Amino acid sequence: MSIPFVRSAALRGAIAGLALIAAMPAAIAHEFKVGDIEIVHPWSRATPPGAKVAAGYATITNNGSTPDKLVAVTGEISDKGEIHEMAVDGNGVMTMRPVEGGIEIPAGGTVELKPGAFHIMFKELKRLPKQGEKFKGTMTFEKAGEVAVEYAVDKMGGDNSHNDHKN
Repeated sequence: MSIPFVRSAALRGAIAGLALIAAMPAAIAHEFKVGDIEIVHPWSRATPPGAKVAAGYATITNNGSTPDKLVAVTGEISDKGEIHEMAVDGNGVMTMRPVEGGIEIPAGGTVELKPGAFHIMFKELKRLPKQGEKFKGTMTFEKAGEVAVEYAVDKMGGDNSHNDHKN
C-alpha cells in the first residue's frame, strides 16, 4: 500500500495498520439480516455433561415501519427449538414458559433475547455446545421470513457481555 506524502516507512505502516483496523468491524461482525430485521450476535453458553437443554440469546432490531414477530427458532445442536420467557411472579417465584405466538419486534424497535428474560430454548440436545465453537440455526419471522444464523458459544456461566467472541 502506498500512502503519498508520508516519507517515513514506519509511519506509512502505522497508517496502513490503522486503516485495516478501521475496516475490521465490518469484516468480523456477527450480524445477520433478513428484510428489515437485523440479528446481532446470536450466542449460547457451554453446557455441563448430561444437560438436556441449552439456551440462545441475541439482539433483534426491526428497521422497518411495521412490526414483525419472531415465530420459530432452530439450532443444529437440538431436535427442538422454542421461544421462552423467564419472569418473576408476584410472589417472587421465577417461572419459565414457552411464548405462544412469538415475540413482537416493534417497528423501529429492538428486543433483546437475554438471560432472565425472553430467550431461545434448544431442547432434546443432540450434542452439547462447547465454549469457543459456533453452531448453525435459523430464526423465522412472520413477515421477513427465515434467516440462517450462527450462534457463538460462550463459557458455562459466562457473563452477559459476551465480549470474548466478537467474531
